[in-house]
Amino acid sequence: MIEFEGVTLRRGERQVLDRLDLSLTERRIGVIGANGSGKSSFARLLNGLLLPTGGTVRVFGIDTASDARAVRRRVGFVFQNPENQIVYPTVGEDIAFGLKPLKLGRQETAERIAAALADAGLAGFDDRLTHELSGGERQMVALAGVMVLRPDILVLDEPTTLLDLRNKRRAMTRVEALDPSVVMVTHDLDLLAGFDRVLVFEAGRLAFDGPPPDAIDAYRRLCA
Repeated sequence: MIEFEGVTLRRGERQVLDRLDLSLTERRIGVIGANGSGKSSFARLLNGLLLPTGGTVRVFGIDTASDARAVRRRVGFVFQNPENQIVYPTVGEDIAFGLKPLKLGRQETAERIAAALADAGLAGFDDRLTHELSGGERQMVALAGVMVLRPDILVLDEPTTLLDLRNKRRAMTRVEALDPSVVMVTHDLDLLAGFDRVLVFEAGRLAFDGPPPDAIDAYRRLCA
């Protein structure tokens, strides 16, 4: 599904990621690490938002450096702050925005929007003004805006950071029910209990790779 071969990433003089070699095939993958460890940069490499300085990232066999647009059609990305994704005044308009390049018919567009909103727990929100929504509702609008494109993989970069406990639980319930494979960067270790695999980053390198309990223990040792 996703392959990293000798991947490095530099920003100016700083080495952000160093010599990553791994293959990701599991349905639910968590990514954890201290601030500045490289985990968010790693996530952005998955759909071509960032390109490697060295090495190769392949998604479904597609090299992100050769055809990032094709990769982004299959890998959706939800940012930590929904304000980075919501651009239109109403929920329906915002969800429809991503569908315009597909040139779908009116009926299929409406059906896709309705399904995406229902999956996000926002059925009937089409005409709601986005600036009047709660933080949790805006985060779910951002998720729906990605899911309407029906990606094969969904990358979530700390999607619950701005949410209270109730909305965090609601958001994760929705995420757990999604069909696509999920790669989620998070500081909230409790959210990883049902995941298949967790990657632990430290100073730009993969410090641990394994099941959630072992990965969390390794992360806590690094932070001690």
